[in-house]
Amino acid sequence: MSGSSRDVAAGPEPLTGLLEPVITAAGLELESIAIGRAGRRSLLRVVVDAENGVSTDDIALVSRAVAAQIDASDAMGTGAYTLEVSSPGVDRPLTEPRHWRRATGRLVRVSVVENSVESRPRDATPSSSLTADADQSRTIEGRVAAAGPSGVTLEVDGGSREFGYAELGPGQVQVEFNHASDWGKFAHDGTDLAGVQPDGH
Repeated sequence: MSGSSRDVAAGPEPLTGLLEPVITAAGLELESIAIGRAGRRSLLRVVVDAENGVSTDDIALVSRAVAAQIDASDAMGTGAYTLEVSSPGVDRPLTEPRHWRRATGRLVRVSVVENSVESRPRDATPSSSLTADADQSRTIEGRVAAAGPSGVTLEVDGGSREFGYAELGPGQVQVEFNHASDWGKFAHDGTDLAGVQPDGH
């Protein structure tokens, strides 16, 4: 979607305050905003998400609402700009409680501080899924059993482990092509939704 505006372009933080209410009103959550260049145009990338995934209709609806809000405020500067609204890809790092919650049932890889790994329960059998990193943390591969406000429960090496968010680095969902839900997940999480551009306004 393309548009134009007249005043000095705002940065990501002012745009967050401007656009978040519009995105929330559409039933979505604002994940991130980035401003770059696409040739001679400014490029505004907006990533949105929702508890049950984001459809192409959602992207089209929120794109029009975001563009209208930007044009009404002249937030993107003096020249033409391109708006790109997308949903997070499967490679989006798990950094917030809501990210972990939406990854429930998925296999993830995450770095964990060493002392929390060493205190794993006795029913957890040693496995190659624990590997040492140079920074003295360890990388765990396990399935997200639950995610709450204070931490995550992972199924690791035949046992369940609870980790506080402070113990975890950014998690990474592992693609399992033999996992029945993965093909459906790509409809919501994959890059096929990125860059969906509805008709101009």
